[in-house]
Amino acid sequence: MSTLLIEGATVITVDDNNNVFAPGDVASSNGRLTYVGPARQNRPEKYDAVFSGQGKIVLPGLVNTHTHAAMTLFRSYADDLALHAWLNEIIWPLEAKLTPKAVYWGSLLACLEMMEAGVTTFADMYFYMEETAAAANESGLRADLSVGMTGLNPVTGKKALRQAVNFVQQYNNSAGGRITCRLGPHAPYTCPQPFLLEVGKAARELNCGIHIHLAETKQEVEELKQKTGLTPIEFYHHMLEQVGPIPTIAAHCVHVNKTDVELLAKNKIGVAHNPGSNLKLASGIAPLTMLMAENIAVGLGTDGAASNNNLDLLEEARLAALIHKCTNDDPTVVSAQEALRLATIGGAQVLGLQEEIGSLEIGKQADLIVLNEGSPHLYPRHNVVSRLIYSARAADIELVAVGGKILVEQGRAVALNRARIMSEVQKIVEEIW
Repeated sequence: MSTLLIEGATVITVDDNNNVFAPGDVASSNGRLTYVGPARQNRPEKYDAVFSGQGKIVLPGLVNTHTHAAMTLFRSYADDLALHAWLNEIIWPLEAKLTPKAVYWGSLLACLEMMEAGVTTFADMYFYMEETAAAANESGLRADLSVGMTGLNPVTGKKALRQAVNFVQQYNNSAGGRITCRLGPHAPYTCPQPFLLEVGKAARELNCGIHIHLAETKQEVEELKQKTGLTPIEFYHHMLEQVGPIPTIAAHCVHVNKTDVELLAKNKIGVAHNPGSNLKLASGIAPLTMLMAENIAVGLGTDGAASNNNLDLLEEARLAALIHKCTNDDPTVVSAQEALRLATIGGAQVLGLQEEIGSLEIGKQADLIVLNEGSPHLYPRHNVVSRLIYSARAADIELVAVGGKILVEQGRAVALNRARIMSEVQKIVEEIW
């Protein structure tokens, strides 16, 4: 459909002034927002589709800044383990058995789950990324995709980088611009400095970004410090000093010091904060308030479904608001409004897409979600943003649009075959292990 109107809703814009219009209207034409403001008595335009917003909340689509979509295949299979045991003993041996078909269906399951939970954009790093691109294209979601690479073996590392470069060249700005690409070196402990330098040079030549795990665990930081004398952030900064600035998504950044934070700010590195995964793996809690105080772009990520175990970004926003109050011994930090910004415009900033998505403003992409506030847990109707962060659930999301195209209606994906996706995933995991 080319034109869309949602009328008479509570509209949470997440713009620079955090404007809320109640009642308000949101309209789009040819995929972009043409009106966001107070409800209008007389509309000059006619619309192809009109939805009543009575008893509904409209807000920007959620942005998942770090996940591994196809790891839905591992959901509930490797739980209650420390990260390095989890990776070395379970995940990496299983990943060696993955096929392109498995990654496609696992990614499609992730897209289905995310869209029905209000995620309209996700950043992914994994293998067989062409299959994830196909799933993202089919789903209608917006995606920032990276081929995951390790460089401990120079021969396989060189091959992986070549494949990653080819992927960026082929898929960047595909699916009508919904899919963007970058390079995905896994982490400093799997990507030695010479390899990381080659990745950096390739990113500069391609004019693309990098998606990397940094400072996720204390063990990682200590071992790298012993080996190189550098923290993971310093290790990455050393590469940037040699090749120049690169737009970067840094996943986790849990164990960082003051110097690390200063380097993140200096290099304009965006941080993907993953509270749920970090809690489950006992990796620690990122110093979110310190990052925010330095005006570092921070968004929220679910990480993969093997370490979370869901892709519910509303849950991540609630966790972000709660755990930092406790760790800072201050109930005023990370307010509901700040948590909402992390899940929307903050994530857009991390991905470098803040001019296109992350808030409801005229001219931006019509990426939006509609939440039904008719459930008992959303009454009484006091502060709408507080109810959204502290009380709402993914199941409350009723409608999802990306670029003005309806992907979810009445809480269910419109174009994806839910039953077949779940059935195919179950068959695949039974075949693989």
